[in-house]
Amino acid sequence: MKLLNTYEDRESAEKAAQLITGSKRLASERDSTEVIYNLFGEPSWGNFYRLGMFNLPVLQQLLDARKAGLPYDQNKHAEIISMLKYAAKQFEIEIPQHWL
Repeated sequence: MKLLNTYEDRESAEKAAQLITGSKRLASERDSTEVIYNLFGEPSWGNFYRLGMFNLPVLQQLLDARKAGLPYDQNKHAEIISMLKYAAKQFEIEIPQHWL
Protein backbone atom coordinates (compact mmCIF):
# COMPACT_ATOMS: atom_id res chain seq x y z
CA MET A 1 0.00 0.00 0.00
CA LYS A 2 1.09 3.51 -0.76
CA LEU A 3 -0.20 6.97 0.09
CA LEU A 4 -2.72 7.78 -2.64
CA ASN A 5 -4.14 11.09 -1.49
CA THR A 6 -4.54 13.43 1.47
CA TYR A 7 -7.81 15.01 2.62
CA GLU A 8 -8.60 17.90 4.92
CA ASP A 9 -11.84 16.52 6.31
CA ARG A 10 -12.88 13.11 7.54
CA GLU A 11 -16.07 12.91 5.46
CA SER A 12 -14.21 13.36 2.14
CA ALA A 13 -11.54 10.88 3.20
CA GLU A 14 -14.07 8.21 4.17
CA LYS A 15 -16.00 8.73 0.94
CA ALA A 16 -12.78 8.34 -1.07
CA ALA A 17 -11.85 5.19 0.85
CA GLN A 18 -15.19 3.64 -0.12
CA LEU A 19 -14.51 4.34 -3.81
CA ILE A 20 -11.25 2.46 -4.16
CA THR A 21 -10.74 -1.28 -4.43
CA GLY A 22 -8.18 -3.58 -2.86
CA SER A 23 -6.32 -3.10 0.40
CA LYS A 24 -6.85 0.31 1.93
CA ARG A 25 -6.30 2.20 5.13
CA LEU A 26 -7.28 5.65 6.30
CA ALA A 27 -4.96 7.30 8.81
CA SER A 28 -5.26 10.67 10.48
CA GLU A 29 -2.47 12.87 11.70
CA ARG A 30 -2.40 16.14 13.52
CA ASP A 31 -0.47 19.05 12.04
CA SER A 32 -0.42 21.78 14.70
CA THR A 33 -4.16 22.47 15.18
CA GLU A 34 -5.43 20.75 12.03
CA VAL A 35 -6.10 17.09 11.36
CA ILE A 36 -5.38 15.65 7.92
CA TYR A 37 -6.45 12.27 6.62
CA ASN A 38 -4.13 10.09 4.55
CA LEU A 39 -5.64 7.49 2.25
CA PHE A 40 -3.38 4.50 1.68
CA GLY A 41 -4.23 1.88 -0.91
CA GLU A 42 -3.14 -0.01 -3.97
CA PRO A 43 -1.83 2.35 -6.63
CA SER A 44 -3.74 1.46 -9.78
CA TRP A 45 -5.14 3.52 -12.63
CA GLY A 46 -8.60 2.25 -11.70
CA ASN A 47 -8.29 3.58 -8.17
CA PHE A 48 -6.87 6.88 -9.39
CA TYR A 49 -9.77 7.16 -11.86
CA ARG A 50 -12.33 6.49 -9.11
CA LEU A 51 -10.71 9.25 -7.05
CA GLY A 52 -10.76 11.65 -10.00
CA MET A 53 -6.99 12.08 -9.91
CA PHE A 54 -4.50 12.99 -12.64
CA ASN A 55 -7.26 14.23 -14.99
CA LEU A 56 -8.10 10.62 -15.86
CA PRO A 57 -11.80 11.42 -16.52
CA VAL A 58 -10.68 14.11 -19.00
CA LEU A 59 -8.23 11.67 -20.58
CA GLN A 60 -11.08 9.20 -21.08
CA GLN A 61 -13.10 11.85 -22.93
CA LEU A 62 -10.12 12.69 -25.14
CA LEU A 63 -9.45 9.03 -25.92
CA ASP A 64 -13.12 8.40 -26.70
CA ALA A 65 -13.09 11.33 -29.15
CA ARG A 66 -9.84 10.11 -30.73
CA LYS A 67 -11.21 6.58 -31.07
CA ALA A 68 -14.38 7.90 -32.74
CA GLY A 69 -12.28 9.89 -35.21
CA LEU A 70 -13.48 13.20 -33.79
CA PRO A 71 -11.21 16.19 -33.24
CA TYR A 72 -9.70 16.31 -29.75
CA ASP A 73 -7.32 18.59 -27.86
CA GLN A 74 -3.92 17.05 -28.60
CA ASN A 75 -2.13 19.56 -26.37
CA LYS A 76 -4.33 18.62 -23.40
CA HIS A 77 -3.69 14.93 -24.17
CA ALA A 78 0.08 15.51 -24.19
CA GLU A 79 -0.16 17.48 -20.93
CA ILE A 80 -2.07 14.69 -19.18
CA ILE A 81 0.30 12.00 -20.50
CA SER A 82 3.26 13.99 -19.21
CA MET A 83 1.68 14.10 -15.75
CA LEU A 84 0.87 10.38 -15.93
CA LYS A 85 4.49 9.53 -16.77
CA TYR A 86 5.55 11.24 -13.56
CA ALA A 87 2.83 9.46 -11.55
CA ALA A 88 3.69 6.10 -13.13
CA LYS A 89 7.29 6.50 -12.06
CA GLN A 90 6.33 7.54 -8.52
CA PHE A 91 3.87 4.68 -8.05
CA GLU A 92 5.85 2.10 -10.08
CA ILE A 93 3.00 1.31 -12.49
CA GLU A 94 2.85 1.24 -16.29
CA ILE A 95 0.81 3.53 -18.50
CA PRO A 96 -1.41 1.50 -20.84
CA GLN A 97 -0.17 1.81 -24.42
CA HIS A 98 -3.60 2.68 -25.80
CA TRP A 99 -3.52 5.89 -23.71
CA LEU A 100 -0.40 7.16 -25.48
